Amino acid sequence: MAKRTKGGETPLKAGDHLYLIDGSAYIFRAYHALPPLTRKSDGLPVGAVSGFCNMLFKLLVDARGDGAAKDGGGAGEAWGAPTHLAVIFDHSSVTFRNEIYPDYKANRAAPPEDLVPQFPLIRDAVRAFSAPCIELEGFEADDIIATYARQAEALKANVTIVSSDKDLMQLVSGNVEMLDTMKGKRIDRDGVFEKFGAYPEKVVDIQALAGDSVDNIPGVPGIGVKTAAQLIDEYGDLEALLSRAEEIKQTKRRERLIENADLARLSLELVTLRTDAPVEESLDAFALKELDAEKLVAFLKEMEFSTLTRRVEASAGAEAAAPAPATDGSEGSAIDRSAYEIVTDLARLDWWVNAAFEAGLVAVDTETDSLNAMQARLVGVSLAIAPGKACYIPLAHGRLTHGEDSAGSLDLGGEADAEPQLEAAKALERLRPLLTAPDVMKIGQNIKYDILVLSKAGVEAAPIDDTMLISNTLEAGLHGHGMDELARLHLDHETIAFSDVAGKGKAKKTFDQIPISEAAPYAAEDADVTFRLHAKLKRRLAGEGRLTVYETLERPLAPVLASMEREGVKVSTDVLGALSADFTARMKEHEAAAHDLAGEDFNLGSAKQVSELLFGKLGLPGGKKTPKGAWSTKADVLESLAAEGHDLPREILAWRGLSKLISTYTDSLPKEINPKTGRIHTSYMQTGAVTGRLSSTDPNLQNIPIRTEDGRKIRTAFVPERGNVLVSADYSQIELRLLAHVADLPSMKKAFADGVDIHALTASEMFSVPVEGMDASVRRQAKVINFGIIYGISAFGLANNLGIERGEARDYIAAYFEKFPGIRDYMDRMKAFAKEHGFVETVFGRRCHIKDINAKIPAMRGYGERQAINAPLQGAAADIIRRAMIRMPDALAEAGLSARMLLQVHDELVFECPKGEADALCALVRDVMQSAPEPAVSLSVPLVVEAGVGQNWDEAH
Repeated sequence: MAKRTKGGETPLKAGDHLYLIDGSAYIFRAYHALPPLTRKSDGLPVGAVSGFCNMLFKLLVDARGDGAAKDGGGAGEAWGAPTHLAVIFDHSSVTFRNEIYPDYKANRAAPPEDLVPQFPLIRDAVRAFSAPCIELEGFEADDIIATYARQAEALKANVTIVSSDKDLMQLVSGNVEMLDTMKGKRIDRDGVFEKFGAYPEKVVDIQALAGDSVDNIPGVPGIGVKTAAQLIDEYGDLEALLSRAEEIKQTKRRERLIENADLARLSLELVTLRTDAPVEESLDAFALKELDAEKLVAFLKEMEFSTLTRRVEASAGAEAAAPAPATDGSEGSAIDRSAYEIVTDLARLDWWVNAAFEAGLVAVDTETDSLNAMQARLVGVSLAIAPGKACYIPLAHGRLTHGEDSAGSLDLGGEADAEPQLEAAKALERLRPLLTAPDVMKIGQNIKYDILVLSKAGVEAAPIDDTMLISNTLEAGLHGHGMDELARLHLDHETIAFSDVAGKGKAKKTFDQIPISEAAPYAAEDADVTFRLHAKLKRRLAGEGRLTVYETLERPLAPVLASMEREGVKVSTDVLGALSADFTARMKEHEAAAHDLAGEDFNLGSAKQVSELLFGKLGLPGGKKTPKGAWSTKADVLESLAAEGHDLPREILAWRGLSKLISTYTDSLPKEINPKTGRIHTSYMQTGAVTGRLSSTDPNLQNIPIRTEDGRKIRTAFVPERGNVLVSADYSQIELRLLAHVADLPSMKKAFADGVDIHALTASEMFSVPVEGMDASVRRQAKVINFGIIYGISAFGLANNLGIERGEARDYIAAYFEKFPGIRDYMDRMKAFAKEHGFVETVFGRRCHIKDINAKIPAMRGYGERQAINAPLQGAAADIIRRAMIRMPDALAEAGLSARMLLQVHDELVFECPKGEADALCALVRDVMQSAPEPAVSLSVPLVVEAGVGQNWDEAH
């Protein structure tokens, strides 16, 4: 809510001149008029602030008559200079019109993300210009302007509305004009007639008929402004027209008016501005004040607007004010947990919500009773609006009903606990406008979790910023990105450990069981620390050239992943049960065979018994000792023995493989099914790999083996709902294509452009055999080499993979580099760059730090070198599929498809859709995925996406 100005009031009277500036329109004009601008000291976006300040300064100078006359006359010429002035803003995107028509302005996109943090700065700018800054919850700026304009008109004062918004033209009268400062043009009654073909008193009737696609006002389909003006001119007003619609001769026009009469009346209600908004400030408080040059210059210097600062100083004759002290915004005072507030009544909650609106950004953290967001129940919410200014809002300590509906939403009822706390449903309704407001940034640490928890409670939080993702964007590979570690690293602060409040072991409590007095410091600290981390880290993104990576690859992906996690995927317990029975039976067969080969019974799952049998009793060669002196029975050791013709290790490996499939998948996946949704809900981690590859947990659906027939069978258990199908879309050889691009390999690029089999081409180049009629085994060797090379494979590794001697493998690698010298150049270049800088980058600018690149231990250094070679390729592939995923929801909506994106597995996306949508979905998904790099990067090789449809995941893939 706006605040009443104290002192300095001069009554507005007849003949005075009131300026009402449409501040919200000014903001967007300023934003789009200038290229992006950031403050040099910290990278804060300030382009819109700069444009707004320049526009406001010019207007005030012209209005006061201090400047030279401009084309079309000075701003204050019509009725002289203003005696009173105010700048009016929209409070938020939700107003009383949304209650009338929920789809009002539904077509409008959220404001640009770099504009959101500038909203509060622009309000500060208005105050720095000594002008009132007015807004009113539940009303648009236009309604506030309309109310003040009519109040001034009643006093016989003159009014200039500084705006070109056609919606305000209904207010123009003998005492009210509009001023379009961009065109230097005043709009009076004749100007309105020029725009609408009618005078101001008819504007609302015309707008109600014509509708407005921008504001999503329906109007009457097929009737435009020109036709509407003709109809209103003929029939007088909208109601008269609708009541006499039967008289209209044109058949289509008559039918449309009759069929859409209610829409027209609804539209009239939407376009008519309120002139009775419950404004708190009186017109007297808008008396024009002289610029406080010292105050204004201090603000401009803080923003680092040097040119405008000089203009203000020259105009006002002011001495330069001392520059504002530099700050990164995160200092605040030392963290004092005793200062945190526990919010237990709605009045205090309203205060915090309003304070967050004024701040323009708020740190948000949810407390629940589970780490699994789909199973978690909301226990409380924490907010922070400044360093040290945080609160905890307890909602369900000791009173959860443990009830969920079939969609997995929260049951927010329950009897009150002895400790005072708010009823969750009422608290969330008060929080909803804040958490969904497009002009207030919501900050979180791993905010995807909070998005999902709040979404289950019916609150879609946006826009968001994530300190975990910011940290990962800046320093992926250097350290972890959990809040506790970041607090130690950047704030020199030790946070309260969860175990300190919840306990450990058998005594461990869930958060709803913790007394509020103990829970509050822990919970509020999370929000406070997150706010401080955001202030400390966010400003570095622009300064270190990481802002684009964060804004285009990381931040917009979090809501997409949250949606996928909530959607989940269906699995067939019948299929899993059948597979488990089959695998168990075959395990027994391998166990029996192993016992026969060993000549005795032994436990195939015991590493000790297996090692003693193979390397002790049987004395097989090639064994390796662990650091503790025991014989290793790892898979690579057994695979080497099996490759040398030993049958017993082969049987053990087969038994192990089936055992792992049973324990990891066929027996475990049914336990992961959410009893309320009937689906499995994995959780994606954006910071799990230095390359940007996503990881999947609880359960891990990204490591299902697909190179073996038995592994692929697991995918047959992933099925759609009845009447639906699964669609799998997979990038073909994306890392090899990226290698051809970044290493600039002409022959590979041509092969990909011509659609030639790259593995066959490699075999032909290396082994001098024709592509036509090539033996499949030769192609397979080339495939192993192609993929091995981009992972920095050694001769030893290649020899193992191909089952050949190490010397022969070494010759293959040498021949490969001879045929494709650009690859060796690329590898050497990446290793050298990483050794010098400590990181490598993808073509999209993602920075991957390589910790071991200069390690003294050869094995560690070798690992770092392989990372340096592969990270730009794997990272670019991860970036590309990220871009595709971010674009996919809008693409599906625009195409009118009901398909849902369910899974991401490395280079593959999995969707579920009605059977009839499958072909259209495949075409759309291919287009989105193949064009994902553009316009950021133009690849010199084409991307190819293969899409399939099936009644299970394996069939679709």
